[in-house]
Amino acid sequence: MLFALALVSGAMLLIPVFQGAMQSGLSPALVVQLMNKERGVVVDVRTLAEYQAERIAGAVHVDLAELEAKLPQIHKNKSQALILVCESGMRSIKGMQVAKKLGYEQAHSLSGGMKAWKEATLPTLTQS
Repeated sequence: MLFALALVSGAMLLIPVFQGAMQSGLSPALVVQLMNKERGVVVDVRTLAEYQAERIAGAVHVDLAELEAKLPQIHKNKSQALILVCESGMRSIKGMQVAKKLGYEQAHSLSGGMKAWKEATLPTLTQS
């Protein structure tokens, strides 16, 4: 009985790990493919100051706190690829969940956020 209890509790501890892996988002390389091949739209959900300091070219800014209200006005095509970006990937996962709740079929998160984008040596725009 103790063995069964240990097995069940171990499995319960692993469930969030697998869920997190499934929701972790897309790699920077996959995001570039979505942007180029499927005309994916990048939505930066960081603060305005973070966005203005450095961003992905062509990204639209919508603060995460305003995403639910502003996304339908900014991006009307709910079947087009939508890539949400933040600094580390945590806020963009929340943004992806909001977008999916609003009916955006292809909402994705950039795994690792801007940090991963820069580590992949992909281009950014900076405030000059």
